Amino acid sequence: MQRHLITSAIPYINGIKHLGNLIGSQLPADLYARYQRARGNEVLFLCATDEHGTPAELAAAKAGMPIFEYCTEMHAIQSKIAKGFSLSFDHFGRSSSQQNHKLTQHFAGRLADEGLIREVVEQQIYSNADGRFLPDRYIEGTCPNCGYDKARGDQCENCTKQLDPTDLMEPRSAISGSKDLEVRETKHLYLRQSHLKGELEKWIDSKFDWPILTTSIAKKWLHDGDGLKDRGITRDLDWGIPVRRGDTDWQGMEGKVFYVWFDAPIEYIACAGEWAEAKGGEDWERWWRTDKGADDVSYTQFMGKDNVPFHTLSFPATILGSNEPWKLVDHLKSFNYLNYEGGQFSTSQGRGVFMDQALDLLPADYWRWWLLSNCPETSDTEFTWEFFQQGVNKDLADVLGNFASRVTKFCRTKFGETIPNGGEFGEQEEALILNLDERLKNYTDFMDAKEVRKSAQELRAIWVAGNEYLQTAAPWSTIKENEAQAAMQIRLGLNLIALYAVLSAPFIPDAAAKLLEAMQLSETTWPTDARLAITLLTGGHRFTVPDNLFTKVTDEQREEWKAKFSGTRD
Repeated sequence: MQRHLITSAIPYINGIKHLGNLIGSQLPADLYARYQRARGNEVLFLCATDEHGTPAELAAAKAGMPIFEYCTEMHAIQSKIAKGFSLSFDHFGRSSSQQNHKLTQHFAGRLADEGLIREVVEQQIYSNADGRFLPDRYIEGTCPNCGYDKARGDQCENCTKQLDPTDLMEPRSAISGSKDLEVRETKHLYLRQSHLKGELEKWIDSKFDWPILTTSIAKKWLHDGDGLKDRGITRDLDWGIPVRRGDTDWQGMEGKVFYVWFDAPIEYIACAGEWAEAKGGEDWERWWRTDKGADDVSYTQFMGKDNVPFHTLSFPATILGSNEPWKLVDHLKSFNYLNYEGGQFSTSQGRGVFMDQALDLLPADYWRWWLLSNCPETSDTEFTWEFFQQGVNKDLADVLGNFASRVTKFCRTKFGETIPNGGEFGEQEEALILNLDERLKNYTDFMDAKEVRKSAQELRAIWVAGNEYLQTAAPWSTIKENEAQAAMQIRLGLNLIALYAVLSAPFIPDAAAKLLEAMQLSETTWPTDARLAITLLTGGHRFTVPDNLFTKVTDEQREEWKAKFSGTRD
């Protein structure tokens, strides 16, 4: 039994995420976790909500709620939606947990002990009306590049130009709208990442199996411009983890909190502590500390490409710089963006389909299949309602759903709801076995390699192989002349349904569970031999006809949804 630690990028707490966020981390991570469990391996799959930083404060203020209450409510909502998409987290934690407070402060103390923290005096915008320093995103104004009047102090969302707060024309506080701003000095802590550049580069160079997307982004940040820069790890905010050096106060840092991008990745580790507490008596350190048994753990992270720099440089710098035996990631699977109908998904503009809305339209498996089979691995991928309709109708309804329906209904009509005896395999069946053996190996190899789209293509090819066999064998014709041979053909078809259920479970777990229930199978093992797999269910085994697995998306629905999700969210 292998041990797999799996984490997906933790989503911001500020609202419900869109489908691009889902396919960028959580969904492919769930696919891999489900697959490893199906192979009989031990899995710890962790995720959490990212609850600190400017986005959380702004969202809470907009909602008119105290920030802790807002984060608690949104965590419950995101957790419910995750369950709706059948995301099989072993724990869905919170970066505001006491475990993360303690561990973040511990790492900061260790980094300081190792000489990797320095104090820096900065010039920062101060709002007299609000009585506080304003982080970049708290400052709004007119973009000097395009004239957009709601540009933020870090970036203009309209033209995407990177900005500094002092670049904005007519700057104002995003909190109060006040223009009574001035530049003041403030002191912050910086992680001396530059001192770890050689160690980080050597570590990244050792990861030969990482996607090119991951390593290219990491090396760009290592070498472009002046190379890897030291990074601020504190902010002048009210909400966050107080700046402490382990268990002691940090002189001169009173009233400050750690920067969200310092504490958020540490939550991956802290989340295991939350899981252990929730389970009662679990040893979380055996997953995270190499001196406690984590040497034999394979750790995989899943994330969108915008998160790669922090996970290949800043977070590893924290781990390596602590000089403690923490587990570093073994494989970092990164993804490009999923675009929407010729543009981008936009949370602020309500453009695109959000996760709660998707579940109101169709069951989770429809979305899981289309998103995973069109996963943006090697380049950005485009979501259009036409593509979605085609994928759902052709793959799920016409291929998998139709096969299960035809086989079970034909058997019930001709032989009853019991698998029939009779007949021996012939040339057609032997050819199918050879085909399936090759496909099974390919599918397993692609899943092991975390090649999501290729895995989906191979799974669909396995479904198609059964359909082609059924069409060629034509038991509805065979039965007129040779009932025993027809019984063999339909018995093989029923076994294929059981095989499809097991293989499809990582992609479409709800539909797979229905097929297993119909075949009256409670225990399954991952198939590695086609002949064994298609002879598993023998004569006399009872089954039921499953309800219609997938309903086709109509042209009317497609056009209605395309219009509904083209602009603002209610």
